[in-house]
Amino acid sequence: MNLHIVALFRFKENYLMEAIELFKKLVSETRKVQGCLQYDLIEDHEQKGVFILIERWETQEYHYQHCCSDHLLDFRNHARTMLEETTQVYKGTKIF
Repeated sequence: MNLHIVALFRFKENYLMEAIELFKKLVSETRKVQGCLQYDLIEDHEQKGVFILIERWETQEYHYQHCCSDHLLDFRNHARTMLEETTQVYKGTKIF
């Protein structure tokens, strides 16, 4: 079964350009990862600094491998100080 993930990020307003650059690299590298079926970044139009990652993985194992990747660890390290609050992550499988 595919694993679906929605991650909600809230960046401080003074870091928006830096955040977008970090996301560009993250999305580009992640889309190359085996098992990645979808990895899209959405920017909220009503709330400045709010970004949503929509992910879909072939299996939970492929997602686990992604979680250990250098490009994701690099993103997390750089984004940590730019975030307004802890990232919210929702994981599940499609019901219908």
